[in-house]
Amino acid sequence: MLYLCFLLLGLIFTPTPLKGQYQVTSSRQPVVAAQGDDVILQCLVEPPLDMVDMTVEWSRPDAKHRPKGMEYVHLYRDNREVLDMKSSSYHGRTALFAGGLRHGNMSLIITNVTTADGGTYKCFVPKLHGNTKSSIVHLIIDQNSNLKPPKTITSETRLHPDAKRQSVLNGFGSCSKSFAPLVVICILLIFNT
Repeated sequence: MLYLCFLLLGLIFTPTPLKGQYQVTSSRQPVVAAQGDDVILQCLVEPPLDMVDMTVEWSRPDAKHRPKGMEYVHLYRDNREVLDMKSSSYHGRTALFAGGLRHGNMSLIITNVTTADGGTYKCFVPKLHGNTKSSIVHLIIDQNSNLKPPKTITSETRLHPDAKRQSVLNGFGSCSKSFAPLVVICILLIFNT
């Protein structure tokens, strides 16, 4: 019984995520941009996880034709971008945030978007330990806004990854208050044995 109490207390007060709790997330709102804009398609792992050694695949599930088999918008594998499996229309126009992978930020930057770039994008992490390994982002190219100067459009990309982690830690105290009765019971069981 004593072992069970320590196990429960350890699970409650462990700040690190348990295996299987990671998930790939993105904004549910579509990214709307004008032709010529630079866009950021948000894709994050929650809770934040170092993704530097993981494979990250960005693809177009709505693509009409793939003449060379599977082509990617952006493929990151073995700590580098893989160019030979990349769709030619995206060569030289995509990137991931340089330091973002360390904090679970796999957001894709596409420069100089065209009308052909509009559609559905899939961010996929094949070897992520979790239930949700992919997320979908929709990009809409507004053809009526050609008069605006080019700009960067984003979908709520996390610029400071530690800010969310800090808010989770700040909320930890309120979460632990709901476990106060369980802690008291465990302490009583410990002293009664």
